[in-house]
Amino acid sequence: MGLSMKRILFLVPAALLAACTPQVAAPADPAADAPALTPVEALHQGFMVLDSHLDTPANFHTEDYTFSKRGDFDVDGTQVDLPRMNEGGLDGGFWVIFTVQGPLDDASLNAARTAALLRQMSIRELAAKYPGDVELAFTADDADRIFADGKKIVFQSMENAYPIGNSVSLLETFYVGGLRMISPVHFRNNQFADSATDVNTVFGGLSPLGEDLVREANRLGLMLDGSHASEDTVWDMLAISTTPLVLSHSGPKGVYDHPRNLSDNLLKAVADKGGVVQVNAYGSYLEELVATPERLAALAELETRFGTDPSALTPEQVEEYKTARKTLDKTFPAPRSTFEKFKEHMLYTLELVGPDHVGMGADWDGGGGVDGMKDIADLPKVTAMLLEAGYSEEDIAKIWGGNLQRLMREVEAAKSSDVTSPKTLN
Repeated sequence: MGLSMKRILFLVPAALLAACTPQVAAPADPAADAPALTPVEALHQGFMVLDSHLDTPANFHTEDYTFSKRGDFDVDGTQVDLPRMNEGGLDGGFWVIFTVQGPLDDASLNAARTAALLRQMSIRELAAKYPGDVELAFTADDADRIFADGKKIVFQSMENAYPIGNSVSLLETFYVGGLRMISPVHFRNNQFADSATDVNTVFGGLSPLGEDLVREANRLGLMLDGSHASEDTVWDMLAISTTPLVLSHSGPKGVYDHPRNLSDNLLKAVADKGGVVQVNAYGSYLEELVATPERLAALAELETRFGTDPSALTPEQVEEYKTARKTLDKTFPAPRSTFEKFKEHMLYTLELVGPDHVGMGADWDGGGGVDGMKDIADLPKVTAMLLEAGYSEEDIAKIWGGNLQRLMREVEAAKSSDVTSPKTLN
């Protein structure tokens, strides 16, 4: 795709963002009577705390979500908003452009591309609506500056490269809009790679197109994310990429043998090449969770009603499914893992690869969270846990954001000299 087409694609978002200007929200003021911080909480607030996988953009255009208002996980199921970011000391991270895997025909690929561009626009719109609190980041230096200014950092990542289609040329369009991390595949195999959770093996790792995707990401200066990919795919990514990998929300198979988790050998290989393992808090990847018979029966009934292929549903049916699933989850709650089990995964990974190669990508607003750490307001508990385990303040600073920042700088330094960061779009 030529540069002129890229400019055309982003003229529309710019116009929409300009239209939002009269509705700019004022910065949220902290409560005057906020309780005094404990020493651990004060220490935690001093770190640059980044999460590498925030699925919160899926909530941006829903009726019951407002970023500037404090939600309640027990009431609305949300986990990230501005008040809770302030309370839990979350300074930002990678906000996700996620697309459900669908068919590979032209119509479906075009629809996926459009959905992904709209999701990217919604992330950019967040920064336009809350300029006193939030700012888009394109580089590690941007993140340092935004943190120093007391604002929240908004990097963009893409979970599932499916919307890129059958030519990696579209990747540069998303880069121009601010994309800085991409994963080839999600829950099912696609045109780029084999997934960790698909029952079939198609390519034995990356496809030829997936290899092109890795090379183009290297050229542009995009971090490559191996989460959700099969082990063979991650090995291929390690072999081809000229820069280290990030696992934006993954875990160790050595604690729980789940297809989404990775073997010790692979985790060590990622770290040996300078990569970072961002430990997730998705309950069913932490331990085996057994649903009640009532929940299983309700899920079976829902599957009979809507089928098993989300891509086959109309937009109206998707909304019906979401409503029905929300009701089901409230009536028959899913079993949940615990903070102690998350702690086991985090400390195991730290012991395996060391504090220079570990961070946190809990999968907030995407199914993450455990009893004892239900949303981002509980993040100081992680700092307390790390201190108790004997990690230094320097180690913890790396775990919370320093390792991601170091990796991003390596990726930026390795990109092609003809690629420039489009800061003028901020």
